[in-house]
Amino acid sequence: MEADCLVNQFPPGFRFCPTDEELVLHFLYPKSSLLPCYPNIIPELDLHLLHPWELHGKALLSGKRYFFFSQTMESRVLENGYWKQLDFEEPIFGGGSGNKVGVKKLYEFFIGEAPFGIKTDWLMQEYHVCNWGSALSSHYYKTKERSRWVVCKVEEKKGNAESFSCSDEEGSELSCLDEMFLSLDDDTSSSQILI
Repeated sequence: MEADCLVNQFPPGFRFCPTDEELVLHFLYPKSSLLPCYPNIIPELDLHLLHPWELHGKALLSGKRYFFFSQTMESRVLENGYWKQLDFEEPIFGGGSGNKVGVKKLYEFFIGEAPFGIKTDWLMQEYHVCNWGSALSSHYYKTKERSRWVVCKVEEKKGNAESFSCSDEEGSELSCLDEMFLSLDDDTSSSQILI
């Protein structure tokens, strides 16, 4: 079943917002180990073929974030831009075991040719499975050539301090009335200071 078809069947109010650990253990690990993953809602996309603004309708969209599987690659260069890796790599630990199960890397998208491209507001987190010592990881090694997958989470940031956490996904906007009342409060407080 196509990811788009499945997403359209979700009930109203559904929001896909897994933790880093859940993304690695429940989605990426089964994918990279060639194990079945149910529900199979994250599509496979070629990162070389799609600019971030072209993900709509192709990647799993939840709130303002796009999720998709992609093959690992040395170069993240596209036709009219590139993903530049930032100096950021965060380990992901399994809650129950405390073992390192994955790594998260951060990228920014630039338009133009490297290294002189123009920075955009598009960010990508790329999740990798760690090869920890277990019976499951030996299965991973056996299928390594066919299973070089990562999970990507892409978002266009607004402002300079926005993070990828779920809590800040839905920004609260003020209505015209709220803005008017707040401006009245500012006028009142400033007039009280002058008196």
